[in-house]
Amino acid sequence: MDRDEPIHILLAEDDPDDRLLTRRAVVESRVATTFAAVENGEELMRYLRREDEYGAPDPAPRPNLILLDLNMPRMDGREALREIKSDEELRRIPVVVLTTSEAEQDVLQSYDLGVNAFVTKPVMFDALAGAMRSLGEFWFNLAKLPPEHDADE
Repeated sequence: MDRDEPIHILLAEDDPDDRLLTRRAVVESRVATTFAAVENGEELMRYLRREDEYGAPDPAPRPNLILLDLNMPRMDGREALREIKSDEELRRIPVVVLTTSEAEQDVLQSYDLGVNAFVTKPVMFDALAGAMRSLGEFWFNLAKLPPEHDADE
């Protein structure tokens, strides 16, 4: 990824406090150029497919990284991950599960569904900001990502 290109992170998280803290951590870490958040898996899929409120005339930007909570109402993170990774237009977007869970079953199931990384969410803000810096360093400076492809192009 060219460092001159905007970096867009999308967070799917139902807890408003966690959304706020994660947003602050991303801003403080200076990882992303833009940051958006959705509250559940259904909203995440509308955002990614640019439907309803995320469609024309100003479609939602395609994220470079999705941070995904597992336990959300309506459609949980597991269901959303399954849909993302089975969709030809979306499956190459890196998805990092960012959750409070440390359950081995959640880790295994997430990787079985195609997650790119599983991170247990730090409870202290400084640790969360550090985790966001590390994620940004890895995904946007070290890892080789596939070229962006947009269905609208």
